[in-house]
Amino acid sequence: MGEQINTKVIWQEGMHFSGTANSGFNIQLDAKKEVGGEGKGFLPMELMALSMAGCTAMDVVSILRKKRQEVTGFEVQVDAPRADEHPKVFTRATIEYLVTGHAVDEKAVRRAIELTAESYCPAQAMLGKVMPIDLRYKIFEEEGEGKRLVVEGAYAPEKAMA
Repeated sequence: MGEQINTKVIWQEGMHFSGTANSGFNIQLDAKKEVGGEGKGFLPMELMALSMAGCTAMDVVSILRKKRQEVTGFEVQVDAPRADEHPKVFTRATIEYLVTGHAVDEKAVRRAIELTAESYCPAQAMLGKVMPIDLRYKIFEEEGEGKRLVVEGAYAPEKAMA
């Protein structure tokens, strides 16, 4: 059996909770004002999308470092629309990787995205079982005070194409 993660939330007031896990860090959760919240923290579904972004981002930047890519900036954006009806689950997601650096190799970026999607990121693997996830990337060349888009593309897992 692998590592066990234990989490808990403790009610503060209204719909505001303080959450913690094995790592010992605290995070604030709350609901929207229209359902009794005060806007004092993340919405739980925001955290789910953020978890996937963080999980895949850590994998990709680590792989690009191992591939000796000169990355100077890196961002992962997740767009996850929700159903209109309860339980208002995510209906799909688009993960976009924005890689900035010097002569970053597109093949290295595609391979890093493939590895996180197919082998490493448990958050993406779990959510990918219940909704389609589109994977896109943009590679920028850093140029002094700015950056220039070099290439953009998408990665589609082979099993999804079958």
